[in-house]
Amino acid sequence: MSDKEVLLTLDGLKRLEEELENLKSVKRREVAERIKIAIGYGDISENSEYEDAKNEQAFIEGRIITLEKMLRNARIINSEEIDLETVGIGSTVVVEDLEFGDMVDYTIVGTAESDPLNNKISNESPVGRAIIGKKKGTTVEVNVPAGIIQYKIVDIKR
Repeated sequence: MSDKEVLLTLDGLKRLEEELENLKSVKRREVAERIKIAIGYGDISENSEYEDAKNEQAFIEGRIITLEKMLRNARIINSEEIDLETVGIGSTVVVEDLEFGDMVDYTIVGTAESDPLNNKISNESPVGRAIIGKKKGTTVEVNVPAGIIQYKIVDIKR
């Protein structure tokens, strides 16, 4: 990961800080204990428990490094910064699918806190790229694997 700016909402910042704290204070200890137990089984050259614990340890340490770098390069989007006229990071946008008439609320977030299952979409996702910078009432076309979807921006909220 390069040293590019990581855009986060206050909730996203809190979630990353909690994950980092959990990895450092809980997960590191758990995996160290697993390694200690696995070493107690004897020959580590053919010890799958030891190998699994070492792999998990490497993953945890890598994630800690990634989170620390993200937090160092974080720029927090405050709700007061959110423009209610134009879609931007931190905006909650109500869009209407013009084909089916469905209304969907999306919150535009940076890639670090993207969670599509909870309608938090990245500014770099196809829908995010299509609507960012647009105004209420604008119709946009979004290229998705299934084809082209047309959305109308119905409302922009904080």
